[in-house]
Amino acid sequence: MKNLIKVAILSSVTTAALIYVLLEWRPLGDIRSSPLVSWASSTSRTAASPIAEPKEGNGPISEDELNNIEVYQKTNAGVVNITSASIAYDWFNRPIPQSGVGSGVIIDDAGHIVTNHHVIQGAEQLEVTLSDKSTHSATLIGDDPNNDLAVLQINVPKEKLASIKSIKLTMGTTKGLQVGQKVLAIGNPYRLDRTLTTGIISSLGRSIPLENGRLIEGAIQTDAAINPGNSGGTMIKKSGEVIGINSEIVSSANGGNVGIGFAIPVETVRRITTDLITLGYVRHPYLGVDAVQLSDFPGDAAILGVEPKGLLVIRVTPDSPAASAGIQPTRAGVIRGRRVPVGGDIITAFDGKEVNSSSELGTAIDRRKAGEHVTLTILRGNQKMQIPVTLQEAPPVKR
Repeated sequence: MKNLIKVAILSSVTTAALIYVLLEWRPLGDIRSSPLVSWASSTSRTAASPIAEPKEGNGPISEDELNNIEVYQKTNAGVVNITSASIAYDWFNRPIPQSGVGSGVIIDDAGHIVTNHHVIQGAEQLEVTLSDKSTHSATLIGDDPNNDLAVLQINVPKEKLASIKSIKLTMGTTKGLQVGQKVLAIGNPYRLDRTLTTGIISSLGRSIPLENGRLIEGAIQTDAAINPGNSGGTMIKKSGEVIGINSEIVSSANGGNVGIGFAIPVETVRRITTDLITLGYVRHPYLGVDAVQLSDFPGDAAILGVEPKGLLVIRVTPDSPAASAGIQPTRAGVIRGRRVPVGGDIITAFDGKEVNSSSELGTAIDRRKAGEHVTLTILRGNQKMQIPVTLQEAPPVKR
């Protein structure tokens, strides 16, 4: 009887061992060299991509993570912190110190730094912190509220800038970009190490409304987090080329990021910074009219006998391009004791593109250069006319 029990136990152990070998056995060797295969894979197999060796117990680094690390290490030193200081006054005229922070990008070895206009707006003192944690007073070279850009300069020896690793960034282009491409955003909001966030291009050719009513055309929309203090930093594609300067975010009610951020395209940055560095201002083209949008005054449009569309010219600056082209402003009349507009040209299109607001007209003008010829479509009475105009450089008071 005891022998039968021993045989049964031995048979059970042997069977269990055989089942374990069949289920769990796999050939010896480096398990990492055998790519995992899922049932969803196609029947054709390709060689697995090499996986970086993990460091200090961390998991393997993916190709996407390696790209993030490479781009960050290559470009981050060129992004600086900008601290602004100003004095406000309360109701009793007591001074109240105020400060703000943002980011900027070194664009040459002369110490020029590009940032957003809103980062330095109203600042009385500006200080820049470099990647080596050194701080330097900065001078405002020029700014352009119409494109939310400004250029600062720090007085630092070229040798010092050259000693900061990878200080020079490669300015790329937005041509050929596609929605869905990966982008990286680098900022320096806290005088510490630079920050990196990643995302994709959500949309191209967007228009960013500014506080002064103008629009930045051609902006890049992304879901990469551009948090407060990162304005003025870089938007970079995975090759390491700068494609824009981070500008704005759409915030939630509590001020947090909701995944909608915008960057000013690098072509605009290059054009504006060139003027600011060489001239101290931007050579904006100039038409020389003040106008109101008729959609805000449907009653006056009815008096004029037109639809509430387009821009009614209320003033033409003497010796301006508009004056030279013969654009006529409205004048005030009185009907039954009420002041009403009489006559005046209504601008309905700029070079064939319909305009219905001052910001649309201003943005259309900003796309051009001084000396270029454009055509205004106007209504004069009941007559539609095409008026050729040669734009001029804006005088100082209009910049």
